[in-house]
Amino acid sequence: MKIFLFEDSRVPQLYPVTTGKPAYAISCGSYRLLDLLSELGGEVHAWVRPHLRDFRQAQPPGKPPAGEAAALVNARLVPAAETIDRLGKLLAAKRPGVVRASDQHRPEADRHLHDGLANVALAVLPPGTELPAPEAGAAELDEWFSRTGLPMLDEPPAPLFDYPHDVIRHHLKILAPNLKRRLAGGGYREIADGVFVAEGAQLGQHTVCDTRNGPIVIDERASVGPHGYLCGPIYLGRSARVIEQAAIKDCVALQHTAKVGGEVEGSIIEPYTNKQHHGCLGHSYLGSWINLGAGTCNSDLKNTYGTVNMEYHGRKTPTGMQFVGCIAGDYAKTAINTGIFTGKTIGVCSMVYGFVTTNVPSFTNYARLFGQVTEAPVEVMVATQARMFARRNVEQRPCDVQLLHDMYELTRDERQIAGEPLSL
Repeated sequence: MKIFLFEDSRVPQLYPVTTGKPAYAISCGSYRLLDLLSELGGEVHAWVRPHLRDFRQAQPPGKPPAGEAAALVNARLVPAAETIDRLGKLLAAKRPGVVRASDQHRPEADRHLHDGLANVALAVLPPGTELPAPEAGAAELDEWFSRTGLPMLDEPPAPLFDYPHDVIRHHLKILAPNLKRRLAGGGYREIADGVFVAEGAQLGQHTVCDTRNGPIVIDERASVGPHGYLCGPIYLGRSARVIEQAAIKDCVALQHTAKVGGEVEGSIIEPYTNKQHHGCLGHSYLGSWINLGAGTCNSDLKNTYGTVNMEYHGRKTPTGMQFVGCIAGDYAKTAINTGIFTGKTIGVCSMVYGFVTTNVPSFTNYARLFGQVTEAPVEVMVATQARMFARRNVEQRPCDVQLLHDMYELTRDERQIAGEPLSL
């Protein structure tokens, strides 16, 4: 069995979440889509954007095995255990056809844009299907798919990530059932009611654990300092660290090697990100290699208690959600006592100071409170990356440096249309 992931034309709409990673590498509900698909067995292949081909963590697309059905999966598919189980059953039944994407939370004005592969959540391909070239782009994949003539299956639609805030929306819904699947796979022991630890995990003394709303799952070599408060559902990834006196509650997932302190609620924190000091992070998504300075806080609720509207590419998009914090791209940094207003995005490789009252373009030194918004040179970010990697014993490869340069070029328009004069 082979599974073929594809990035469609809507993936750039997920910036800054997907600026530096394939859409299937987004963490949500404690899993990445790539992780769940790998559990089905067989080989996982992927078409990705050109600048990410060294980072696809899957094989380049090849020919489907003769006589066997293969799966075609949208990289924006929400990594829910229930959806992956459905895919497994469809593959076992060898029923060629398409499961469409749900449009429940898309603004009405956007729904007409979802045609071609952008409206496909997943599909089962007939044996012997000829696939596009391994380096095909979104337009070529769309053209190929239009010729397949696959029927629509009588199956409930499956959700995709359409906007960055959807990552938080779905995370809140799927974390508890995803943790149930994780525990069913074994490798954890229950040390208290609803508290599960893997080998080498440590739970500090005098830590209060509340599992009434979901389990607390602490993975290999993860640790929790003393005098903390954990309220499930929670997932602490491999070698993650929660420092002393922290409050981690209500749907938090830390990926591997993240380090967190203060108060965190309803949030996702990707690998190698630090929020070590006092400060509140609520209903937010933090990419990888981010550092939040001491006292950094974000708002996740409007003073009017109304639903939050996000701004993407200069256009307001309703979320229908009352609680939305910030969306921060990889390598972003905040200074001490930074305050981030409700529903703001912070681009990749940006340095943020003071109050964040507007979206922050990628590769920006943002000190709007002090009248300064300037471009952050890519060379500075390359040097910063080298220092960060060295602290974690991670080798800086030429492809890592090239990715920074590629992200800089991909986000050039953000700095040109940001509404602020950027100068070097």
